[in-house]
Amino acid sequence: MKGAALAVRIFAGLAVGLVTAFLVLPVVALLLRVSPRGLLAELADPEVREALRLSLATSFAATALVVLLGLPLAWLLASARFPGKRILEVLVALPMVLPPTVAGLALLLAFGRAGLLGGAFSALGISIPFTTAAVVLAQMFVALPFFVGAAAAGIRGVSPLFGEVAATLGAPRWYAFLKVIVPLGLPGLVAGAAMGWARALGEFGATIIFAGNLAGVTRTMPLAVYVRFETDLESAVALSVTLLAVSFGVLLAVRTGPFGAPSDAVRAGR
Repeated sequence: MKGAALAVRIFAGLAVGLVTAFLVLPVVALLLRVSPRGLLAELADPEVREALRLSLATSFAATALVVLLGLPLAWLLASARFPGKRILEVLVALPMVLPPTVAGLALLLAFGRAGLLGGAFSALGISIPFTTAAVVLAQMFVALPFFVGAAAAGIRGVSPLFGEVAATLGAPRWYAFLKVIVPLGLPGLVAGAAMGWARALGEFGATIIFAGNLAGVTRTMPLAVYVRFETDLESAVALSVTLLAVSFGVLLAVRTGPFGAPSDAVRAGR
């Protein structure tokens, strides 16, 4: 038994070391390839600054819409039982496993001029594909599952006792949700929003098919990396490091901040 336990520990240690190295080495390779001077020089490029501005603006807009529209859905999935719930859960999670190019094509066939809603939008004088709005929609499509999944888990982690107490005091269900459940489940909501934002910031495949690659309009940082990679590897690396630093900083702040983990009291209902 002792020999088996030792073998398991050795295997676990090797597995952890290999996985950690697998995740860290590509990041280290990026960081070692660019100098601080080269990074600053790239950030001084107006085209790069415009791509970064567009990425930040669209990803934050997409995240805000995802939180606004996804929170009721997360509440429904976390607290209700109804026919077809499993199907709805699969549909919500589908963009996580759908190839980004397929997602972009699906969005184009839904919202494009010849798409399902294209005629209605054209009658209203609205054209979505190859606009900044298309970038936001593509980012929303891929970010929504990350927020809804984490938010639903956060809501489930709050003891039902809190909602029941609020109901006995005469609070409507929606009021109890906003004033009691949401504050107590905030760590899960913040984590989901951060993960959704990071996914939106890095979106490439759906964006390039549905929104195109128009400088100043739809060319976000991931698309700028792709364009620079074809002509200037060092520039592409510098842009990649910029995206890496922004994403790492936000995720680290969420993990180590006041919303890093729900308290035991919330879980236990004390």
